Amino acid sequence: MRKKFKAIFLSVFLCTSVFSQIQEPVKWTTAVNETGELVFSTSIHAGWHLYILNHPPGGPTATTFHFEEVKGAKLDGKVTTSAVITTSYDDLFGMNISWYKENPVFTQKLKITGPAHFSVRGYIDYMTCNDEYCLPGKEEFTFTTKDLPAGIAKSPVITGLTRNPQQEETDTLTNGQEIAGQARNDNQTYDDSIDLWQPVIKELQNFGTNETSSDKPGWSIFLLCFAGGFIALLTPCVWPIIPMTVSFFLKRSKANRKKAITDAVTYGLSIIVIYLALGLLITLIFGPSALNELSTSALFNLIFFALLVLFAVSFFGAFELTLPSSWTNKMDSKAESTTGLLSIFFMAFTLVLVSFSCTGPIIGGLLVQAVSMGSLVGPAIGMFGFGLALAIPFALFAVFPSLLQNLPKSGGWLNSVKIVLGFLELALALKFLSVADLAYHWHILDREVFLVLWIVIFALLGLYLLGKIKFPHDDDVPAISVTRLFLAIISFAFSVYMIPGLWGAPLKSISAFSPPLYTQDFSLYEGVVEAKFHDYEEGMDYARKNKKPVLIDFTGFGCVNCRKMEASVWSDPRVKGIINKDYVLISLYVDDKTPLPEPRIIEEYGKTIKLRTVGDTWSYLQRHKFGANAQPYYVLIDNNGRPVAPWRAYDTNIDEYIAFLKKGLDNYNKEAK
Repeated sequence: MRKKFKAIFLSVFLCTSVFSQIQEPVKWTTAVNETGELVFSTSIHAGWHLYILNHPPGGPTATTFHFEEVKGAKLDGKVTTSAVITTSYDDLFGMNISWYKENPVFTQKLKITGPAHFSVRGYIDYMTCNDEYCLPGKEEFTFTTKDLPAGIAKSPVITGLTRNPQQEETDTLTNGQEIAGQARNDNQTYDDSIDLWQPVIKELQNFGTNETSSDKPGWSIFLLCFAGGFIALLTPCVWPIIPMTVSFFLKRSKANRKKAITDAVTYGLSIIVIYLALGLLITLIFGPSALNELSTSALFNLIFFALLVLFAVSFFGAFELTLPSSWTNKMDSKAESTTGLLSIFFMAFTLVLVSFSCTGPIIGGLLVQAVSMGSLVGPAIGMFGFGLALAIPFALFAVFPSLLQNLPKSGGWLNSVKIVLGFLELALALKFLSVADLAYHWHILDREVFLVLWIVIFALLGLYLLGKIKFPHDDDVPAISVTRLFLAIISFAFSVYMIPGLWGAPLKSISAFSPPLYTQDFSLYEGVVEAKFHDYEEGMDYARKNKKPVLIDFTGFGCVNCRKMEASVWSDPRVKGIINKDYVLISLYVDDKTPLPEPRIIEEYGKTIKLRTVGDTWSYLQRHKFGANAQPYYVLIDNNGRPVAPWRAYDTNIDEYIAFLKKGLDNYNKEAK
């Protein structure tokens, strides 16, 4: 039995090891055969499989080919393959699941109409799985005239179906110069003798770094979820279980108190393992490259917004989020039928399922926040913190059982905790709606609208705490307790604090959540630092003409730390004065979803990547020129695009930021002399 229990911990360790590197179980190769067919060949690692074309809905992701551009040819039918298919019934999906047994080869027939300007571009959506987990995938493909066999490439052009080759746009980009101008005004003048996209990674390394930030995303996620775990303890689904469970373990081994304590501690460790496994599963499903995309995707932010609203309504008592009772019964029977450490593990699993109606919304909100931070291991770290917070009381009360007598009794106060959490979930939901609104420029949740909604939410929370608002299952409160009174005062004070923001007050304490000040229609505040340019070449052209150094601010609409820097550091009069007087500020939003007039193809690290939006362009600039991809990222450059100081990231030390700006200015002036 101990071997089985050890195997559970070993599997979690192996999942962590696998996750520490990016998995690519499918390798794709493309070619055009002698008959003019597009050929897509696969090489799949042992133990993995690829799902079939046109898989029925309701199951895993089907292998799907998307043809975004076809020039000099016409598609003849659909993609086909002769690969052998394996089909079996899957209990999880409740349907037959089909995949290719070996390495499938896909073909797409074409009718070549103009080989001289032949071009086919697109991508493949697919999912590959093994016995442990699944990974979503996307593969870009490009075919041009040079890929055609000699016999086809030299064939006559069919009259009436071809275009003048001089009219064809150059879509494959070999350097940053060809991307330049795709996100700027076409009338913008540009000095071709200066390559502003030339990489300067080595020059930045020679400068060293000013990076001293101690605010690591992993720690922030851990602490956030650790606090969430303690909040979950105060819900009516978890709190009453603590004394019941610990007492059970102590009575289970009356003759051996040491063993009872060991079992209870093991019970707590099992809770940690279960939540850690949940975090790993979420991370593996999303995949390492998808986390940053999720943080600014309109679809996912709207889904997150809807989920948090749903969780809030559940906490308000409209309905209960419960898992199927069969799951709980099955885990309970497993705990009774097994012995030793494995039975303790199943008991922990039963606790997780029974308490889901209260912990589910909290876990959902925390996972949403962890994913939106874009951290590679965010959900795993977060769920470890959540599980640790839940496990601590069981171990603590097992070691000191006398403390159980001092626990507050269950009662109406637990339901009040749920209602308060409902208000907080509702307020947090607006943050995700705001991210999608900013990235896609919908302008439905500008700053003043956001603040009005938050003011109302926290004012209503204050009224609830004073007993002026009732919800289903609320117990009658004969008198307002001191705790509720002070919490109501805090809630009302917070609402009043936000009111000046309607006229432009910076509200630094909530700057990470509220939309930027520039989205506000009316503002009396003059301390905000706003970039004059949101286009790299346009800003550089202005800086050259005015002989000023450039501060490039790589930022994002969904970047929490970016908003903190703008509210805490840039708003300082000294910092503001230096930036506005001595620098040309260019803010480049890497999550700007404004589509480019024409998608552009670039080669990066041996892979073909398509830039579809303005944000894609600035993200590529940051990676290609400066060798970084995190935000906020600040770099000072001269008029030729070369760095004049070390780069800087998130750090709210104002004096050090001023030193950073002055150092860049001094070096720029020395070069000018």
